[in-house]
Parts: sequence; C-alpha cells; structure tokens
Amino acid sequence: MSARRSLVWLGLTPEPEQELPAAVAALRAPSDGRPPRALVAAERRRVERLVLRGTQHGWLRYLSEVTDLVVRAAEGSAATDPRPARVAGEVVLDHHRMLIGLPGTAYARTATQRRDLERALARLHHVRHASRRDHTSHSDHTSHREPSQSEPGSTT
Repeated sequence: MSARRSLVWLGLTPEPEQELPAAVAALRAPSDGRPPRALVAAERRRVERLVLRGTQHGWLRYLSEVTDLVVRAAEGSAATDPRPARVAGEVVLDHHRMLIGLPGTAYARTATQRRDLERALARLHHVRHASRRDHTSHSDHTSHREPSQSEPGSTT
C-alpha cells in the first residue's frame, strides 16, 4: 500500500461492509429463502478485500455493480422478495450521498447511480406496498362481512 494512497473514503460508514454481503448474495442468487452461506461468505471476503487492499475507485466500481443488481431487481418479477434489493439500494444510496463531504469527484461521478437507485427504491417500495394492499384487500374480502349482509334465514 502506497503512502500516497488516499484512505479518506474508508471513513464514510461501516454499513456497506456489514449489510451488503448478505443482500448482494441474495441478489446474485435469488431464491425463496436465504442465499447459500458460501455465497454470503464469498461476498464478505470480496468486500473485506476491497476495504483492506482496494482503492476508492475499486470500491466505487463494486458499488456500481451492486447498483446494477438493485436496478435489475426493481425491474424484475414482483414475486421476488424485494428486501435484499431495498437493503442494498438504501445502503449504497446513503453511501453515495455522503460522498459530497469528501474531496475529489466521487460525488459527481456517482450522480447517475444515485438517480437510478432513487428510482429503483421507489419501485421497490411501491411493490411492497402494492403487495401488502393486495394481501389486505384479499383478506378483507374473505374474512369480513358487512353488517347489512345477513345470513339467509337470520332474523337480524
């Protein structure tokens, strides 16, 4: 590691290191359950390697890859669990917003990603609310009876 290498980007926030491995593993191997442990471990090693030995440029390239996964998930099937995409999207968006406080051009370079993440997160939150509304609406129709509706033969 060169003494000239800037490390200021490492001080932004620990959330990407903590939150992204499991969320990204789930996005890389979408399924109904949790991602395979081996995939989570591999993602964790990749993030650790980037943080310990990488550069800001390499880190931002990784976050760009994560952004692409989130955007694809937002455009994909509504049947897929949106939570990993929301977690990854929110973590990367928060990280990219904090870049404004660092010297250099990283904040400007991530403008398109911020825009794409904001749009993807809006879609992902809409999917969550729509599916909750559909579920609530369905259960309302199957389990709720209006007071004016009486059973045939009832005296009420």
